[in-house]
Amino acid sequence: MIDRRQFLAGGTAAVAVSSALPVWAQGAGASLTALLETFFQEDLRRRPEAATNLGLDTGELSALRGRLADRSAAGLAAEREATASQMRRLASIDRRALAGIDAVNYDCVAYVLSNRLETYKRFDFGRPGERSPYAISQLTGCYQSTPTFLDTKHPITGKDDAEAYLSRLEAFATALDQDTERLDHDRGVGVVAPDFLLDTTLTQMRALRVDAGTSDLVASVARRTKAKGIEGDWAARAAGIYTSKVLPALDRQIAAVEAARKQATHDAGVWHVKDGDAWYVDGLRANTTTTLSPEEVHKIGLDQGREITARLDAGLKAQGLTQGTVGQRIKALYQDPASFYPKTEEGKAQLIADLGVRLADVVGHLPRYFSTLPKAKAEVKPVPPQIDAGAPLAYYQSPSLDGNRPAAIYFNLHDTGEWPKWALPTTLYHEGIPGHHLQVALAQETAGIPRYRSNMFFSGYGEGWALYAEQLADEMGLYDKEPMGRIGYLKFLLFRAGRCVIDTGMHHKRWSREKAVRYMVELTGDTESAMTRETDRYCAWPGQACSYKIGHTMWLRLRDQAKKELGPKFDIREFHHAGLSSGSMPLDVLSLVIQDYITARKA
Repeated sequence: MIDRRQFLAGGTAAVAVSSALPVWAQGAGASLTALLETFFQEDLRRRPEAATNLGLDTGELSALRGRLADRSAAGLAAEREATASQMRRLASIDRRALAGIDAVNYDCVAYVLSNRLETYKRFDFGRPGERSPYAISQLTGCYQSTPTFLDTKHPITGKDDAEAYLSRLEAFATALDQDTERLDHDRGVGVVAPDFLLDTTLTQMRALRVDAGTSDLVASVARRTKAKGIEGDWAARAAGIYTSKVLPALDRQIAAVEAARKQATHDAGVWHVKDGDAWYVDGLRANTTTTLSPEEVHKIGLDQGREITARLDAGLKAQGLTQGTVGQRIKALYQDPASFYPKTEEGKAQLIADLGVRLADVVGHLPRYFSTLPKAKAEVKPVPPQIDAGAPLAYYQSPSLDGNRPAAIYFNLHDTGEWPKWALPTTLYHEGIPGHHLQVALAQETAGIPRYRSNMFFSGYGEGWALYAEQLADEMGLYDKEPMGRIGYLKFLLFRAGRCVIDTGMHHKRWSREKAVRYMVELTGDTESAMTRETDRYCAWPGQACSYKIGHTMWLRLRDQAKKELGPKFDIREFHHAGLSSGSMPLDVLSLVIQDYITARKA
């Protein structure tokens, strides 16, 4: 059902056999590789936080360690002009002269730049790069991202790093004011987040707004300089900046959000803002990298939801659970105290430790399914408590490129009652191995993929892969002795189908937030608190939740195609190598890459 019309410059993408076998480019390919490295350097200079996240704010880029991105109107204008400039320079390379990995590189970058330009052209609200119509919400705005970034990503190994931290702390105040200006601008053109999102936003902001003596922003630099024996009155200096600069800026932002809250409606869908219907179609396209309509995505969610429900029904009956709907039976599982870790700090620590053991175990199963594995390691961590009230249930953060910081798999332990033990494994496989970590780290480490591309993330491809990885874990036999784990896997698969229904339901069919939450609770048996937080996420990031099931459907369709056409020549390791070794890409490009792999393998 995915529209196969090609967006690729020059018509058909010539991703030859070596489709997925990266090689260093020659001729036009070498020019493209050099240009994409230039783009990468340009983007790092405009986005200092990205340079730090990747471990690249050293040497000639070391000045970036004391800066934050410009979030002002002028900064947005600079982003638009930089995108237009990059598109013009990319177009100067003859697409017809490219093949193999070079063709994939070109097509992916052209896709990103052209879509970004179209978004800048059509919509003058939110932050286009963040794929949210709301500049400030429970999930967007520097108030909720920068404190965690400073504490967990900004390194402090010497005096210069500590000075850079203080510079960034002061820059945080400026960034807060820039976000406030954007919020006021958006209010002026009729774009205000729903009231319930702003309520959570204000809760998080007020939790951040504490005195210097109890602020994590101050404590972080004090704690880490002390641990490294770096002399200096860092706590006092940080407290001075925090009190004189950050708190006033935060107060101004709180006041602006309170004013916006008075204007806000209870409408959940983006349809209620200016150009909201068009924004949603654009958001679906950007996140799924398909041209599926909201109606088509809604139907996919309903159809696959029925099929997965039938499988869950059989699995639950095999465990002696026969009474009530599937959702009711799953809800009953949540009532068993033995299924949960204690709601204590010790219980949370044990949960994280047990997941670490499970993560190490799955690695031993990988060689039968993958010919190449990433070198970068991954660690399981809890979501920082200061943001867990509005954060997703779980998410992945990639490792730094310099190898100094491993990847992180975050679990939201705001309420351990949302995490029955049978639900944890499939989430670990999704966010970690063989899911996001395997895919993202391989892209970072594969020679021949320019850094500009290896750090791209297409949600349909990446989230689709992670959901495919959940299924692969079952196929690996990881649940053969753990049938409740398989029920957890199917339950989460049903959850992803349900996302397609309620995301399109709210943003296209104008469902209320309450209707969406009720649908998910009845469908999956999840707690109302968890489904409320997840539903609110979909309100702030329209379309993103649909990318999982749409991407999963495409990965399975391509694997089935390869099995059918290759017969005994099909090798699961080769299929995975073909799909993963060219990095993240739009789903339309992935289908071409896999088709060329099939053609080559036939020969």
